[in-house]
Amino acid sequence: MIQGEISRRAVLGGLLGATAGIAVPGTAFAEPAARRRPRVLVATNEPWGTYHVRPLLAEAARRGWRLTQLVPDYAGVTPGEPVPVATPSDAPRADLLVVTGAGDWPADCAARFRHLPLAASALAYQRPVEAPRARELRPRLRLVTASSAAEGRAFASYLGTHRRVRVVGSPQTDNLPTRRPEPGLVLVLTSVTHPDATGEAAPGTELLLASAERLAAAGRRILVGLHPREDRSLWDRYEISSDPSVIASARAEAAIGIPGTVFPLVAAVGTPLVGCTDPELSVPGYLLSVCSSTIDIPDAAPEAIASAHLPDPATLADAVGPIGGSTARLLSAWADAFRGAPVR
Repeated sequence: MIQGEISRRAVLGGLLGATAGIAVPGTAFAEPAARRRPRVLVATNEPWGTYHVRPLLAEAARRGWRLTQLVPDYAGVTPGEPVPVATPSDAPRADLLVVTGAGDWPADCAARFRHLPLAASALAYQRPVEAPRARELRPRLRLVTASSAAEGRAFASYLGTHRRVRVVGSPQTDNLPTRRPEPGLVLVLTSVTHPDATGEAAPGTELLLASAERLAAAGRRILVGLHPREDRSLWDRYEISSDPSVIASARAEAAIGIPGTVFPLVAAVGTPLVGCTDPELSVPGYLLSVCSSTIDIPDAAPEAIASAHLPDPATLADAVGPIGGSTARLLSAWADAFRGAPVR
């Protein structure tokens, strides 16, 4: 259950209110890491998906923390990957295990590291349907966090829990770019066309490709924000952004794509969104709530982009969460989990 007091402050030109952190009860840990560098293991639903942990590295380094992402093996790790990784068999000693979902990999890691305090943090969206292995995690959870109240409701349903969720904001909103839209520029936000060992795919790519073609034919410039696991060759006829999608969205008059975790973040920048919805696509309602409209045929794309607008401030605040200092709030919540600190 999402509980707590709500406070608001003017951000993004008064468009967005901030949701205060919502606390989660914890229990005492017998060996708090009070006098040494805290050590945290992270296991994600996308086993090699280090892009979810990468935004946490700077704040972790500032605090002197050691973050390590657990991976099944090193074959799926990109050379030069900045996120420290380890397999369960050679993982360093740790004070806390954080899972970002209840898929097979994080659940297997939780079973392997039964001695560690356990926290669940939503670093990517999950459907609000209880995961088959969530029941294995629930009895051990000291902490559940989410970026926003809306994500918290979906994450609690996914975990099958009624406990309180601590809203910390998204690390990707800590340094939002200043919006300077370029006339006629549309950002296309892709998902993943083909599943792989790291994670599943989302339907809707054919609709999005055809929509991009209609927009280009209507005179729009297309800039593509690729999902880290998307097939780049599908989009190489257009300009592909070298910046992350949240940064790239500051250049666009509007964005169109398959609704995903990045949608509330793009809305937080101030860029209106159009969602491409496939009959087989299933996403939490809050990802659709930030869309100006949704389309299911490509011919509707030009008009949808021409009339795109931001949601009302209350909807935006519910979907985005607090802006600024989010990584610090998340790591402080993790510290409370392994130190057994009282609820704040």
